[in-house]
Amino acid sequence: MEVTTVTSKGQVTIPQALRQELGIRQGSRIEFSRVDDHLEMRVEPPPAAPADSGYGLLKSRRIAVPADFDPASLLKP
Repeated sequence: MEVTTVTSKGQVTIPQALRQELGIRQGSRIEFSRVDDHLEMRVEPPPAAPADSGYGLLKSRRIAVPADFDPASLLKP
C-alpha cells in the first residue's frame, strides 16, 4: 500500500506503478464513490477511438458510378 499527500487544491498523485497497472494516462476519466468510511476509485474505459476517415461507414443502395464516367455523355447533341 502506498501513501500520498493531498495538496491544497485537493489533488493527489497516483503512484506510477498503479497508473501503469490500471492503464491510467493523461486525460483518463476516474469515478469516485463513497462506500461506508472509504472512497473507491474506478477508471472509466476510454471511449471508442474515432474512425480516421469516414470511408466505408455508410452503405448506399444505389449502383456505384464508374470512375471513368463522363457526365457530358448524358447530354444529347
